[in-house]
Amino acid sequence: MQCKTAAFHAAISVLVGSLFPMSAMAAPTESIATNDATAATRDANADVLKRLPFANRQDFEDAQRGWVGSLDSGEIRNADGRVVWNLDAYAFLRDDASPASVNPSLWRQAQLNLKHGLFKVTDRIYQVRGFDLSNMTIVEGDSGLIVIDPLLTAETARAAIDVYYKYRPKKPIVAVIYSHSHVDHFGGVKGVVSQDDVKSGKVKIYAPEGFMEEAISENIFAGNAMSRRAQYMYGALLPKGPQGQVDAGLGKTVSLGTITLIPPTDLIGKTGETRTIDGVRIEFQMAPGSEAPAEMLMYFPQWRALCAAEDATHNLHNLYTIRGAQVRDANQWWRALDETIDRYGNRTDVIFAQHHWPKWGQQSITGFLSRQRDAYKFIHDQTLRLANQGYTMTEVGERVKLPPSLASQWDLRDYYGTVNHNAKAVYQRYLGWYSGDPADLHPLPPEESAQRYVQYMGGADKILAQASKSYAQGDYRWVAQVVKHVVYADPSNLAARKLEADALEQLGYQTEAASWRSAYLVGAYELRNGVPKLQGTQTASPDMIGAMTDTMFLDFLAVRLNGERAAGHDLKFNWVQPDTGKRYALSVENGVFLYKPERQFDDAGATLTMPRSALIGSLLGQTTLPAELSAGRAKVDGDPAVLKSWMGMLDKFDPQFNIVTP
Repeated sequence: MQCKTAAFHAAISVLVGSLFPMSAMAAPTESIATNDATAATRDANADVLKRLPFANRQDFEDAQRGWVGSLDSGEIRNADGRVVWNLDAYAFLRDDASPASVNPSLWRQAQLNLKHGLFKVTDRIYQVRGFDLSNMTIVEGDSGLIVIDPLLTAETARAAIDVYYKYRPKKPIVAVIYSHSHVDHFGGVKGVVSQDDVKSGKVKIYAPEGFMEEAISENIFAGNAMSRRAQYMYGALLPKGPQGQVDAGLGKTVSLGTITLIPPTDLIGKTGETRTIDGVRIEFQMAPGSEAPAEMLMYFPQWRALCAAEDATHNLHNLYTIRGAQVRDANQWWRALDETIDRYGNRTDVIFAQHHWPKWGQQSITGFLSRQRDAYKFIHDQTLRLANQGYTMTEVGERVKLPPSLASQWDLRDYYGTVNHNAKAVYQRYLGWYSGDPADLHPLPPEESAQRYVQYMGGADKILAQASKSYAQGDYRWVAQVVKHVVYADPSNLAARKLEADALEQLGYQTEAASWRSAYLVGAYELRNGVPKLQGTQTASPDMIGAMTDTMFLDFLAVRLNGERAAGHDLKFNWVQPDTGKRYALSVENGVFLYKPERQFDDAGATLTMPRSALIGSLLGQTTLPAELSAGRAKVDGDPAVLKSWMGMLDKFDPQFNIVTP
């Protein structure tokens, strides 16, 4: 038994690190070397002040309307005293005049997103805003509270409900509603209710049909890559300041706490379905495939109030998110908003969403929803018009521009999504990555092509001399594009790294999009300083892993199988779950990990008998396989070398892989 235990434990350790990547939410860097805005950047940002209606202050009035109160401090800490949320770091945003290193339009949005605390939306509907990337909405029932979207992490959710209780009666929470399947709208649930309360029936949890599958799959299968790329999108490593991170567009940033999940007890499946919860009647509109694969809007007829979930917020949203995810359907999105207008437009006095601030007044609300609808439809239709004329994805991104009637609206500016990358998303959805030009069908990989580009262009020194002239002329897009080849050809070329970083930095200072700004500035940081090695929270948290179905769990393991290492190996082994009676026949053949439910191989090389929860626990470090074997909760029959061989085929993903260097 000792031999089997040691062999299997060694194999398990190979798996642990690959299963649970670090998230983007790591401790921010205290200080980094930066440059000032150049003359070209100053001119570009000054031009923005001339082109947009900064004199219109309606959003500032709406964002402050109904304010009740907030935290005494801008900091929220976890049980260990670590800061998981810090609004005090954004004190620099209180300056009205935008600095030269921030696009003035983005500065305006960052100031609006800094307004925080408890706000009264209308009778018996309140929101806690500014405590995370998303909002928590609290609806007062006859005897208890209904919480809509309990933020990203448990610590910020707990602080949000505490702020509500600071100013309002302390009624019990009787229901939680998840508006959709993105983690910033459910991850804090255990900060407001417990699993026991839900299990006992004291609290019900409502969600759109398909919620669990979408919530888990998006964060798991490509989770390591998404987490790394999210570091660029949200700028979590950047210091807060005029030359660092100022906002995330959709909210200030993401919190650094604990992601939790309690599965829903009641699913909503059809538009027009209603629920009466503690005396509050709610009518649901389903919007699957719009901003999220599983999403729903909510109408409260008692107060003529509409919760738009995340389908209509105060920015142009993402059809493609640059952290990486499946492309969203602009056609579904505009149709959902069109239905919203038809169903609720003439009977809504206030609209609020799970990001940003509400709008009041029927005419204002209808105009807002119509603009949002028209923007997504315009991008969809014009992209396909151009694609059908033979324009490529990159060309489409440059050509599609919102008409002035839409582009001049603050609630359609490029703070989170951009017209440029949204048009590319529509192209990708319909036509994929290939431009149609055979020269693009099988290009050389970046490192190899970079070496040849440098050789063809006369060597690194000549390229850098030319690029330096372009930098002096303010041609930063071209400098970043061309010097990237020098860096990929020779990542040790410090002059190239510095010049590319300088160009990316100025692009970051100029862009209106918070996500692009963060990406540019993080890229500049890593070119100058290398990739930081950090400790962070885990996107694949115990609750998220535990909520996976067996099929998801086994598919997740299959993603880790290294096809090259597995080639030429044929393995058969069984997995038995003694607590559920479920049985699986597992195999590796042709470089593929396969599984058959309710099957067992008669000629299996080994059989692992172990509850799924115990296996997950051992992978999470909550227990170990030796401990489970010793306690009699696990058993290995047959040759443990078969299991060790399989484990040795599983990749351990690097959560901090290179992006701006090879």
